[in-house]
Amino acid sequence: MIGSEHKPKSIILKQLNILKATALATYKDWAAYRSHLAVSIFVGPVTFLVQIFIWNAVYSAENRLDSTLSGLTLNQMLAYFGIATTINYLIYDSADWDLQTLIRTGNFITFMLRPVSHCYFAFCEKIGHRLLALWVEFIPVYLLFLFVFKINLIPANLVWTLISISLGFVLMFLINYCIGITGFWLTKTEGLRRAFLVLRDLCAGALVPLTLFPDFIQKILFFLPFQFVAYVPTRVFIGSYELAGISLSVPCVVGMQAVAVVVMFLVYKLLWYLGIKKFTGVGA
Repeated sequence: MIGSEHKPKSIILKQLNILKATALATYKDWAAYRSHLAVSIFVGPVTFLVQIFIWNAVYSAENRLDSTLSGLTLNQMLAYFGIATTINYLIYDSADWDLQTLIRTGNFITFMLRPVSHCYFAFCEKIGHRLLALWVEFIPVYLLFLFVFKINLIPANLVWTLISISLGFVLMFLINYCIGITGFWLTKTEGLRRAFLVLRDLCAGALVPLTLFPDFIQKILFFLPFQFVAYVPTRVFIGSYELAGISLSVPCVVGMQAVAVVVMFLVYKLLWYLGIKKFTGVGA
């Protein structure tokens, strides 16, 4: 009985050790090429400058500089994009590309022989990669947006914001990993991958706030998991949530976000079960 009580603890400890070792190795590996990450420091601010020009023109054309557009003032619109941009540095993921490359080259066969699932290994890699991005990308851009662009980057509730961003982090990984699993069926997946990523970003509110869509599209987006990747963390950061005419409290929408993570995990398990049967190791 004593041995059985300690067994769950030893399993958890083993998984934590794998996470620590993999994340640290990934951190050190990418740290040698941190200039590759540093380039993205310019991408976010330049993209945001474009947003400033676009939305200033839109509000000026509509004579709305002192009023609202879809319930958002010009300052609120720019704050939305500033917050969404900085959050993206924390939740960015490339699991789809990594998995599809392994499948296409046949190198995935090595992971079938390892005592740890590739999904968990890839998730640990993402943690290490984003830990490096925290000080190489996120902090410099955060300070730039805060002091140069004067964007309010102080969350309405720090605890709920951290929880929501963490759930968005996991959900982004699971969605991208499911895209990567399509590599078990398709020989060339780059076209599908690019199309799906554009659709994901559009439906997640990364390109435009979801409240700008027509009401019937908002109702569809409300039931899709994509909003929980970027739109929900951004709205939780701001301190309020509204979509398709539905206003929810922050704890309620974060709870829905947690449910979306569980559902997406089940989708991943199903796709993995079906896809792994298709792997033949071609190219290995």
